[in-house]
Amino acid sequence: MASWGRRSSGMVHHIKALSKVELRGKAGEMKGGWWRYPLQPGVASALVPRSWPCVNTMASLFLVQRFKSSLPQKQVEDDDDDDQDLDFPGGKVACTSEMKFISGSYDKRIPCYRILGDDGELIKDGSDFEKVNKELAVKMYRDMVCLQIMDTFLYEAQRQGRISFYMTSFGEEAATISSAAALTKDDIILPQYREHGVLLWRGFTLQEIVNQCFGNKDDGGKGRQMPVHYGSSKHNFVTVSSPIATQLPLAAGMAYSLKMDKKDACVVAFIGDGDFHAGLNFAAVMEAPVIFVCRNNGWAISTPTSDQFRSDGVVVKGQAYGIPSIRVDGTDALAVYSAIRAARNMAINEQRPVLVESLAYRVGHHSTSDDSTKYRSLSEIEHWKTGRDPVNRFRKWVELNGWWSERDEADLRSSIKKQLLKAIQVAEGTEKPPLTELFTDVYDLPPSNLVEQEKLLRQTVNKYPHDFPSDVSLH
Repeated sequence: MASWGRRSSGMVHHIKALSKVELRGKAGEMKGGWWRYPLQPGVASALVPRSWPCVNTMASLFLVQRFKSSLPQKQVEDDDDDDQDLDFPGGKVACTSEMKFISGSYDKRIPCYRILGDDGELIKDGSDFEKVNKELAVKMYRDMVCLQIMDTFLYEAQRQGRISFYMTSFGEEAATISSAAALTKDDIILPQYREHGVLLWRGFTLQEIVNQCFGNKDDGGKGRQMPVHYGSSKHNFVTVSSPIATQLPLAAGMAYSLKMDKKDACVVAFIGDGDFHAGLNFAAVMEAPVIFVCRNNGWAISTPTSDQFRSDGVVVKGQAYGIPSIRVDGTDALAVYSAIRAARNMAINEQRPVLVESLAYRVGHHSTSDDSTKYRSLSEIEHWKTGRDPVNRFRKWVELNGWWSERDEADLRSSIKKQLLKAIQVAEGTEKPPLTELFTDVYDLPPSNLVEQEKLLRQTVNKYPHDFPSDVSLH
């Protein structure tokens, strides 16, 4: 991180051009649920049936136009006869005597890139997408199934009191697994908190995942983090942080470091639909090769996206920062894979950030601390759970290609369940990290206040031993 900080001093006046993203294509309709969006200029937005217009031509969604820029120290020569144009730092601006405010909304919603229909067949012959071979498709499907089963088992483990907390990714399996498949092992991942599918793809074992959730001595985080806060330097996966959006400025900085070192890699930051101004603006100005993947699952805990944005979701915000953006159907594995592959190529080859908004409805509760039936109907949940399941959708496509069978399905599910049961048994039987691990790995020599805290904690445990876990060693 320090390396890019030192190198950036010479970049202060190097103002780059903004990007203009043109989005076009024939819209298709996704029924069910609801969205709020403007009806017409001057009229308040309204709750209407959800419609995510979709297109199957990815190229049209990534059209980018660069404006000519001019530095503050040197103005660009004016080739036009119009002396009223303002040659302002950042690019020439045309002047007008007409007072006109830019509309705060679009007449139509930004289309959503999609390849597969609900029946698993291509929506249109000749669709623009990255071709996926049998080996890759089968691995993607196997990992999606594994993620779904693992979430079910660990969710139940929390309900049984065996772990303290858990977060599922039901309905978003394709968004994470397909994104991971489109990247390379050298790309650095900064997760939000629902991206454990990326770890699975990269070889993080079920046992390692379960160890983290149980917080035992074999947990790579030494039991310091709450469940689902995974991290692995081996897999280029930065540890999950609970506070929202803390990973975004870090992602911009890390990506700028890769750029300075001329690495053939990018940074991928997964986000929800919270505030991300600082990270995106920094990445745009410094032209850092980072992909911001927003998992728009329709809900911020109990708040629907219609109550969070006056604008059309997240994808439109990219243009304000000068970042090329795309909206993709997050339940379509092929569309996600293709979009992330294209975004990665753009980030690395053009050395610039890209914003991807993935629309994938959150079927599960926000976490095990949440009861989503208090703020949404069971019929809405059931619609997305049964009619829009990304795993079943991708399975149909794999089967249509002759790459999967009922026998394969039965064997896979049986194997994963056995592995998970064994992993849980092993994790439960493994002792917890010793108390000393609470005070290590930060300072070379612990400061006096930390030494005092450890002393007081030991005195408290010895005085009230029945109030503390008996399976945690004091040494």
